[in-house]
Amino acid sequence: MDWLTFSRMLHVVSVIGWIGGVWFVTFVVMPAIARREAPAARLAAFHQIERGFAPQAKFWVLLAGLSGLWMTWEADLWWRFADPAQWWMHAMLGLWLLFALMLFAAEPLVLHRRFARSPDPARDWQRMVAAHRLLSLLALVTTLGAMAGAHGLF
Repeated sequence: MDWLTFSRMLHVVSVIGWIGGVWFVTFVVMPAIARREAPAARLAAFHQIERGFAPQAKFWVLLAGLSGLWMTWEADLWWRFADPAQWWMHAMLGLWLLFALMLFAAEPLVLHRRFARSPDPARDWQRMVAAHRLLSLLALVTTLGAMAGAHGLF
């Protein structure tokens, strides 16, 4: 078996699960909550739904990181991080680090507690929606850059 091809397959599938999930939450779940819930109740409604999705998000993010690391190691692609034309490698790593920190550190250690005691859940909801939209845009730019770079456009 060609392990590099297998890693690439895992990487693409994990990115689909991860970023597809972010887009679904951002552009389907959050607007549905906003239509159905009063502003002060939206944050709580989101966290009820998030409990089912969080383990999946963690799985996909871990798999994307591990498969990306394996491909970089196996194909000896470290040089790409020194080449500014390979900016999309930095974008992939940066996006992955951001999500890994959010999912495994910020959310469980800080954000869940803060949101549970929020003095203004409506304002926190708006901030969370804005953050998800920004992350979705960063993910889109990163994915486009990575696909273009991996296929020789840069």
